[in-house]
Amino acid sequence: MAEVWDVPRLWDGGMCFIIGGGPSMPRQFGIPESVIRDVMSWKVRPDAYSEYLRPIHDKHIIGVNNVYQIGTWIDALFFGDSSWYLVHRQALAKWPGLKVSCNPRFSNRHGKELEGVRYIPKDKTKRHGISNNPCVISWNGNSGAAAINLAVHMGVKQIALLGFDMDLDSEGISHWHGQHNRSSTSFKKRKVPSFTRHLMGFEPIANDAQKLGVEILNISVDSKITQFKKVTLNEVLGNS
Repeated sequence: MAEVWDVPRLWDGGMCFIIGGGPSMPRQFGIPESVIRDVMSWKVRPDAYSEYLRPIHDKHIIGVNNVYQIGTWIDALFFGDSSWYLVHRQALAKWPGLKVSCNPRFSNRHGKELEGVRYIPKDKTKRHGISNNPCVISWNGNSGAAAINLAVHMGVKQIALLGFDMDLDSEGISHWHGQHNRSSTSFKKRKVPSFTRHLMGFEPIANDAQKLGVEILNISVDSKITQFKKVTLNEVLGNS
């Protein structure tokens, strides 16, 4: 029997930011375009963003995928892709934050935590939206949307989304960190993310969030996600 993480309400009644991979994320903090280009081209590491993100260092943060590379002040990391994990496995082993995945490779049959990653399986009866069961999570077709369910399990009542663009920027870029890994053949071969499929989960997420009394804000004015109120970073920081 696999050990499943019963998510504790670590941030009960509070708020959190969820940082995704969309290219708008660093621009919300006024990071110079030269720095963004250097990160995207792998001339510098993503932790070059950290100083600019200082206004949220003391907030509750869930990062998605590569976000852990920005700094150890990120509270939790959520990911679902096995191929992504294999690329980042060694670096993640040294990263001290909470690591959570719905990938079945972490369902350790010996009942012990595998490689420091907490396992919460996908809810097979509720693929889209927000599952109420703290031992499962609605996948919603992508890690960013699934991370919203994780935040709700942690007890938050307000969620601010950063980098949830679900679209390419004006230069055709899909992520603020460029390719997931230059040396990863599997990621090199990937085409533009399937935004249409990724967007499918947000309508049921919005409906469930309203029923649960959870406010979700979108800090990306050009985001293709239309179900959540779009706000500026300053507005969120002024109210959080």
